[in-house]
Amino acid sequence: MQRYGHHGKESGVVAYDIDAGQIIVQFSNGERYLYTEDSAGAANIARMQELARAGRGLSSFISRNVHDLYVRKINSRKLS
Repeated sequence: MQRYGHHGKESGVVAYDIDAGQIIVQFSNGERYLYTEDSAGAANIARMQELARAGRGLSSFISRNVHDLYVRKINSRKLS
């Protein structure tokens, strides 16, 4: 996973992993969620990927637009 560079500000997001048509987001509480084009829409995934790479705005975007549109919660203990 890539560390989320939130430029010194507090963020609910700490890391992410981008693949074609999807993004996994890890939040500060350690929980990871998989969002896909099928679950959240292609435009939303593209925007989330853009915000993740920019290192700001991802947590707010998720809260406002795609909060419950994830495919599944990923058990963090199984990933390293």
